Amino acid sequence: MKHQTLLTALCLVAFTAFVPVVACSGDTDRPPAVAGQFYPASKDELTSMMKALFAKAVPRKHPAEVLAVIAPHAGYVYSGEVAASAYNQIDPSKKYETIFVIGPSHHMAFEGASIYARGNYVTPLGTVRLNKDVASALLRSGTPFRDIEGAHTREHSVEVQLPFLQYRLKQSFQIVPIVLGTEEPAVLKRVAEALAPYWKPGNLFVVSTDFSHYPSASDAVEVDRRTADAVLTRSPERLLKAIRGNEQQGISNLATCMCGLSGVLTLLSMIEDRPGVTIEAIQYKNSGDAGLGDKSRVVGYFAMAVYDNPQTESAGFRLEENEKKQLLGIARSTIDGHLGGRPAPSLDAARLPASLKTPCGAFVTLRKDGELRGCIGRFDATSPLYEVVQDMAIASATQDYRFSPVTAGELPGLRIEISVLTPLRKISSIDEFELGKHGIYVKKGNRSGTFLPQVAQETGWTKEEFLGHCARDKAGIGWDGWKDADLYVYDAIVFSELESGAGNRK
Repeated sequence: MKHQTLLTALCLVAFTAFVPVVACSGDTDRPPAVAGQFYPASKDELTSMMKALFAKAVPRKHPAEVLAVIAPHAGYVYSGEVAASAYNQIDPSKKYETIFVIGPSHHMAFEGASIYARGNYVTPLGTVRLNKDVASALLRSGTPFRDIEGAHTREHSVEVQLPFLQYRLKQSFQIVPIVLGTEEPAVLKRVAEALAPYWKPGNLFVVSTDFSHYPSASDAVEVDRRTADAVLTRSPERLLKAIRGNEQQGISNLATCMCGLSGVLTLLSMIEDRPGVTIEAIQYKNSGDAGLGDKSRVVGYFAMAVYDNPQTESAGFRLEENEKKQLLGIARSTIDGHLGGRPAPSLDAARLPASLKTPCGAFVTLRKDGELRGCIGRFDATSPLYEVVQDMAIASATQDYRFSPVTAGELPGLRIEISVLTPLRKISSIDEFELGKHGIYVKKGNRSGTFLPQVAQETGWTKEEFLGHCARDKAGIGWDGWKDADLYVYDAIVFSELESGAGNRK
């Protein structure tokens, strides 16, 4: 019985956590269903717990606006600190127009999504108002949205997120509570398409999910890392592939890799083709870290934040020559360590110059005998530059689909080039695009491609040839596809080992 109580509190499938509530009809508010089980039922006790959780949580990492968070929905004694770390990334003084809280159904399966549009949600901290206008508009749009009373009556995945919002935000807010009854990707894509117009500054999306269920603590760390890495790519397909890969490992007691997969797939479908959007992992723990249960059967929890094209901290950003050499050295040592089976070098951020800790996007390019050997990068500016360079150095050496992975024997003959990027800027005319100065990002539908500024110098193409090759060869939309595509430009600070004298080369 004690073991069953533990599983209920960890909660993943909380069929035993039933508290009868008044059936909703008309303008009936939805009362708390799991207060006193997942979190304290007393306002004072809950406030005290929130204060303690936020004090231990990871502080806000970036000034950029957060448009979404991924947070766990287990009992607060197990996952509360991780959830608080997700909500800590939100500006507490921000006034949100609508907060969409999306959670999976643990009690009933149904096609599509259910919006509770009958009234407000109530917690021990007070009433959370429903945005009736948005909820009604989504319901009027038809499938996949419906108002299914039973989907919300006992469901905890939405409810447990609300006290964090109530405690963190200083301004009043309204929600649209959404419970998803299926994990069918095609259906979730329709949910994402309906929600996509609301992805904008002033709104917030909260995605409620735990990660692995019931493996040992050591297995959970590995399973959850692989799942999280896939989430960070923003690709629904890669996430599904990672989960299938985990399931095929034969890991003992692994019941699921992500109980809120439906919400995460919906989020990724909304953002995968949006330039400049990035997801950052904030904190990871599992229930074994709480010291309350058996580490042989745990549940994993991640806090993540999603940013949309944040700006760098300084409009006058620049890199000194010694800082460029330092970044090139970081890239080379990182690749060398990875190819040798060692982790990325651990850097003391306190000893690094401020420029290397500034959030920036970057590409790392590898060349062998003057020919391209790998090139991968990211536009977003939410992680410190030195971390982005480490990540992209490994990716360019091992993940560029156009080439086989770099081998350790090749590394001494490779030349490393780094392009530090400014944020994307949308243009309305190619007259705003300066050949040789700007990089180009072409996006049409779900197809996109980019050329760095230096490509123009290397090829000698005209502006029209530059755009045509990018549209046809990189985005796959045809030579003239750029003419009715969305165009973005960016600047780049480009430097390499050849010009700096750093590194080994032939």
